[in-house]
Amino acid sequence: MRRCARCGHIGCCDDSPATHATAHAKATGHPVIRSFEPGETWFWNYDTSQLYESAPQLAPPDGHPADQPVPGPAGRVPATGLSGSAGLRP
Repeated sequence: MRRCARCGHIGCCDDSPATHATAHAKATGHPVIRSFEPGETWFWNYDTSQLYESAPQLAPPDGHPADQPVPGPAGRVPATGLSGSAGLRP
């Protein structure tokens, strides 16, 4: 999961079928996202393709609940959308 640093929109990463975070960045011109995974603090800038290991804190919450399945409720995500890797891709 990824969070827009400008407006707070939460979207799925590029490993998901619909790449909602990337679509949001393109549609709104909000190029900077932050990981919304528990314990991850990196940011990504779509305009510059630059990864930032740290940046200013955003307003809470910092991530989805650790026990919440991603990208959605267990058993409701198509198998084609699962990669098995969280990685550092936006």
